[in-house]
Amino acid sequence: MSARDCLDYGQMTPVATARAILARHAAPAVTTEPVPLAQARGRILARDLVSPRDVPLFDNVAVDGYAFAAASLEGGVRELRLVAGVAAAGHPHPKPVPPGHAVRALTGAPLPAGCDTVVMQEEVAVVGGRLRLPARVRAGTHVRRRGEDVARGAAVIAAGTRLGPQHLGVAAELGLTRLEVHAPLPVALFSSGDELVEPGDGELGGGRIFDANRPILRALLETLPVKLSDLGILPDRRETVWQAVMEAARHHPLVITTGGASTGDEDHLSRLLEAQGQVLFWRVAMKPGRPLGFGRLGEAFLFVLPGNPVAATLAFLLFARPFLLALAGAPFTLPPALPLPATFTLDKRPDRTEFARARLVRDDAGRLAVDRIPREGSGILTSLTEADGILELPPETTRVRPGDPVLYRSLVELGCG
Repeated sequence: MSARDCLDYGQMTPVATARAILARHAAPAVTTEPVPLAQARGRILARDLVSPRDVPLFDNVAVDGYAFAAASLEGGVRELRLVAGVAAAGHPHPKPVPPGHAVRALTGAPLPAGCDTVVMQEEVAVVGGRLRLPARVRAGTHVRRRGEDVARGAAVIAAGTRLGPQHLGVAAELGLTRLEVHAPLPVALFSSGDELVEPGDGELGGGRIFDANRPILRALLETLPVKLSDLGILPDRRETVWQAVMEAARHHPLVITTGGASTGDEDHLSRLLEAQGQVLFWRVAMKPGRPLGFGRLGEAFLFVLPGNPVAATLAFLLFARPFLLALAGAPFTLPPALPLPATFTLDKRPDRTEFARARLVRDDAGRLAVDRIPREGSGILTSLTEADGILELPPETTRVRPGDPVLYRSLVELGCG
């Protein structure tokens, strides 16, 4: 019996099932390592970041103004005597402030001893060494309390977080100089097909086309915490394809190819997985991107993306990228889909999920809405340059009319931007 006979090519995997299969196999496949804070952006935190100290470390002044004890205003007092000196950031006031007195205090200064309240300088007047206060002053205002941002011992950043500038700022605020992160995930990338030519490597003719898939995927992968091996274009020869992909699988936990996911005579990757590995799903009930395959070769995972560039890009963003990030140490998840009203009319088949290129617009009432890019062929790559997001239309949706809610994900949040 041939590999083609073993695989049921007539049975397509629902999108929800494909995602569930990916989630079951999503677990970190890399070790951890400490890196300097300056090199940690974009890396994935390996364990919860627990604060070694309170932030702020002391009660401090939140505005430029004057500090005093709120109890000094009991009985309707609205004037306080000023004491000499100024409390400033990095320069605490040296003495406690007595009851009935106030002191000049600047933003970031440690709250002077004897004070619990600060009033803004714009709300007061200073006359003859005395501070005149407004009619209403709320006790405890304009004071940042010790530990109000972060308490000592609190977990402030969860393991699995992909570190952005804001996370590095928190780590710096805690006085940390190194973070324990997951090592970059080794990923191998191929294109396949005799029709493909590397841009700059030759002339077109005889049905040949330039390879757009690898430049797109390479650019998407280079923004992720991976160690990328771009292994070029594979010809449509069974022995060459099998040898190259199996060799890549020995050295990379994840191998990504484009093309070869259909059932033609030159689509060798399905037969490779059937003969040498494990097919986890093959052909997904979606448009575009139906010829999408996923399986195992030894300890490695293999994604076989469609050959058409739009389908390959969307399959990567919606399936391969979240799985890759999970292998690299993050949770397996997609950005949340935002329900927005449609501005278009669409009728679709009930047996598949459709992913439509879309852009945000304003409807007639000025509300945020979403419009569909009309040029929707899986080979029309320029349609992605016109879009800012992707709509997900599930199987149960068979018609969309203006005003109906549709699920929208930003291309930027999906990692394409």
